Amino acid sequence: MDPASANATHMVIVLCLSVALLFFHILLQGMLATRELGSAWNAGPRDEERQPKGVLAGRAARASKNFQETYPAFIGLLLALGLIGDPSGVGIAGAWTWLIARIVYIPLYLAGVPYIRSLAWLMSVVGLVVMMATLLF
Repeated sequence: MDPASANATHMVIVLCLSVALLFFHILLQGMLATRELGSAWNAGPRDEERQPKGVLAGRAARASKNFQETYPAFIGLLLALGLIGDPSGVGIAGAWTWLIARIVYIPLYLAGVPYIRSLAWLMSVVGLVVMMATLLF
């Protein structure tokens, strides 16, 4: 398998896993909110501005929002790597770093672990910076 093909395979895998992580965030947040507010709330139109008040539901919502803040940048950088190419594989390593850090971030946030959670977030940003630097240099 030539390096370009291997990189494309890694890009597709990391992209699909990132979408799975997005779905996980949505399902986790919804499950915890439904546990608190009930299935009628979840199935209904949610015209009332009821928000879950529980700690876990709130943390899941904030973790999801945090994920969604960097996800567009990740997708854009991954797309650019796919278009321009990444013969060194460094950009793909940045993508994997972002994904793994985002996965690690979830249980740390739900458990309320300070500092280490911030370190996981910082590692995800490092992954994005590595992807961006690969494109620029």
